[in-house]
Amino acid sequence: MAIIFLIIGNKQNSGMTKKQKTMLVRILAATVILLVLQSLSAETFNELDQFLFLSAGRWIRLLCYLIVYAIIGYDIIQKALKGIKNGQVFDENFLMAVATVGALSLAVYENGEYLEAIAVMLFYQIGEWFQRYAVGKSRRNISDLMDIRPDYANVERNNKLEQVDPDEVGIGSVIVVQPGEKVPIDGVIVEGTSSLNTSALTGESLPREANTGDEIISGCINMTGVLRIQTTKEFGESTVSKILDLVENASSRKSKSEDFISKFARIYTPAVCYAALALALLPPIVRMFFMDLPAVWGVWIYRALTFLVISCPCALVISIPLSFFAGIGGASKAGVLVKGSNYLEILSQTKYVVFDKTGTLTQGVFEVNGIHHNEMEKEKLIEYAALAESASSHPISKSLQRAYGKQIDRSRVTDIQEISGNGVIAKVDGVEVAAGNDKLMKHIHVKPINCHQVGTIIHLAINGKYAGHIVISDIVKPHLKEAIAALKRAGIEKTVMLTGDAKKVAEQVAESLEIDQVYSELLPADKVSKVEELLKMKGAKDKLAFVGDGINDAPVLSRADIGIAMGAMGSDAAIEAADVVLMDDDPMKIATAIKISRKCLKIVYQNISVAIGVKLICLILGAVGIANMWLAIFADVGVMILAVLNAIRALFVKKLEL
Repeated sequence: MAIIFLIIGNKQNSGMTKKQKTMLVRILAATVILLVLQSLSAETFNELDQFLFLSAGRWIRLLCYLIVYAIIGYDIIQKALKGIKNGQVFDENFLMAVATVGALSLAVYENGEYLEAIAVMLFYQIGEWFQRYAVGKSRRNISDLMDIRPDYANVERNNKLEQVDPDEVGIGSVIVVQPGEKVPIDGVIVEGTSSLNTSALTGESLPREANTGDEIISGCINMTGVLRIQTTKEFGESTVSKILDLVENASSRKSKSEDFISKFARIYTPAVCYAALALALLPPIVRMFFMDLPAVWGVWIYRALTFLVISCPCALVISIPLSFFAGIGGASKAGVLVKGSNYLEILSQTKYVVFDKTGTLTQGVFEVNGIHHNEMEKEKLIEYAALAESASSHPISKSLQRAYGKQIDRSRVTDIQEISGNGVIAKVDGVEVAAGNDKLMKHIHVKPINCHQVGTIIHLAINGKYAGHIVISDIVKPHLKEAIAALKRAGIEKTVMLTGDAKKVAEQVAESLEIDQVYSELLPADKVSKVEELLKMKGAKDKLAFVGDGINDAPVLSRADIGIAMGAMGSDAAIEAADVVLMDDDPMKIATAIKISRKCLKIVYQNISVAIGVKLICLILGAVGIANMWLAIFADVGVMILAVLNAIRALFVKKLEL
């Protein structure tokens, strides 16, 4: 009770639902009345018999206790009767109703104490309240994520902003997002700059800067400037809709542990009901007819009722799904969306992690990564290369222009000759510039200098003389080496990289990241074959996770034991096919997700072991008459509260240190 008063005093208590508040009032009212009644002795009521007829004091006392019982237990009785009517007899409501009504009947028959029967119902309701409070707490954690659901989209009509339903906004429309508003639909910023709060999506507290031309996903909160966004998807296909759908449907995919508990409860509950009936009937009959002893029906019926209270499977039925629900909530808080508790269970057993390379381990953006053997200043060499390549839309050309960092003045470039597959020759400020591969150098009779570094090599010749080369390569994501190390600390036995890149490039990336094994020059179909080979190599109980982000990764994500997709920049197909989605593309979150899943499963096994162990011991003690109703209350309600409090630990996630 003291814990309940502490929760009531908590300022965050406002998160309680109306039902929880009503139940809390009922618990407190019943407790107060019960304390008052207990302060009055039975003799106080018996004294009424001096003034009234027919032992009225006894019946007034019973009526007072029945009022308390009705306040605290009427809904349990209703549910039990409804279950009997619908043919679903054997559940915890039936057990509690039979046990408490039976105990009250015994007390009436013996003119004894009603406290035990009412205390059983009271403490059971306290346990149920704790369970609802815990579920509410984990739901509120997920509801923080649900706050990303946009209520409207601003569309400009007749020079005025109109709020419309996001479903009504078509692809290609321009919407306006003002400071403090949620981005309702995925799109591209066509005007404005701002800082974005992405914490609900990614778990990352630091704001992200957004500028004209940047892609923007729904669910972010615009913090500073006004943004005009051209939509690239309909609302139903936007990131926010898909995330909400994943979270809302996550609980429908049950784990093996949950299925086991459901099946266990269906067999266990009727079994203990019949065992209690046998305990109430068989010993008195044996005593009467075979041992020539008094039947003592009251003793054995009391033991049977105690047995029923002890047997109630609440701790198992409630805490196991709650543990998984809390685990999914804790993961979502960390920016990891798990599509169901079954995937959380598989994730905990993962021993192999297979990575796609481009967009997963690397940023998928080519950058200038080095300038070697240059005869002039690096900045000047980059300027010549960027201007010579300015007419091309190739990613290599774009990366050179980014490295140059200034506005391209096309009027400085003349006589452009693009030599297919080799490069380009052009005049920049009247100076002949040749930029391309070693074949281009040989074509103009210039001897190139080989590069020791892996990547795309752009050789340059100025006025027919070799001027150096520029190395362009895909940049490895920051902290990736630490992320791989974190996986190994988390118990991952083998890391593998699959890529379509050249062998030399793939091996350099794998070596720099300390990845155990690498397969290169693979087509999408080859990746599936490699994953199937790895699945055959691993142990029977070990699971294999594949991490990818591209459309061509979707078949592999589906084939692996568990697929993990990069959510921020990943393709829709990859996110659909995956079982786990990392909302900020941070590979460090893979180790976080595995740790969350293992913590969750550890809690599940703790709850199963404690609940079944305590139940069995108390059932035996109850059957032989050592356990009374008070021990029964602990075995039922006490274990349930402990299991629920243990389950909500899965909500709390420690951030991994780099």
